[in-house]
Amino acid sequence: MDQPELQIKSGKKRWALKHFRLGASFAALRQVDRMQGARRQSGGMTGKVLGSFMGKGFFRRKVDSLLGVDINDTAIRLVELGRSSTGYSVQGYTTQALPAHAVVDGAVLDIEGVGRALQAALSRLHTSARGAAVAVAGPSVITHVIEMDAGLTDDEMAWMIQMEADQYIPYPLDDVAIDFQVQGPSVQEPARVQVLLAACLKEQVEAREAVLALAGLVAKVVDVEGFALARACGQDFASFTPGHRVDGAQWAVDAPGMGIACGLALRSFA
Repeated sequence: MDQPELQIKSGKKRWALKHFRLGASFAALRQVDRMQGARRQSGGMTGKVLGSFMGKGFFRRKVDSLLGVDINDTAIRLVELGRSSTGYSVQGYTTQALPAHAVVDGAVLDIEGVGRALQAALSRLHTSARGAAVAVAGPSVITHVIEMDAGLTDDEMAWMIQMEADQYIPYPLDDVAIDFQVQGPSVQEPARVQVLLAACLKEQVEAREAVLALAGLVAKVVDVEGFALARACGQDFASFTPGHRVDGAQWAVDAPGMGIACGLALRSFA
């Protein structure tokens, strides 16, 4: 049975990306790398310009306490979570409308306008936290499952992904931020593993970092919106314990719309 396709629109082109298998062995790719190096030294064809791997990481594990900052096309939603005896507590949350067309299809077009909106939201939140988790979204974000040989180190996987990334990422690789996470053994081939790949145009990551910086925040985690939402799906936000600054009755009303922000804030505890 054919694998389902992931359809990605970019400008006027439509890209169809399928469940992808990296076929070349690491040893063979090292030989290609040596050949490319020889060409560079001899003045011949240069090697690929490769996408950079995420320093903050779509899949990075636990970090210090974070604000969940959900920036969508119409508003910013902020959530600060903590631990409670029954699970999680809501230390504070707020929503701030964005200027028209400041964010379109997940792309931040007006960095200063979004930054001012974030400053206004923070002034109401009354928090001392300065680390934040933010998500990228929209057609420039690609998530994709590939298969690789089991037993490869992270460095070997990263090297192989960059060598063949142009086969399933429809953007110039020097414009792309990439991250990956091993999901588990391949169902069909136990000697291989399934790897979840996430990629995004760097300009979208940098725009969100710039917005946070204007409000005095630091992006500790850059996530994918879909990952944050999936993380949130297993939680009953209305049951989170309200902190002393939070109206519990109002939180029960507002909680359903805070899912992505909560999913981002949960990166503090992952």
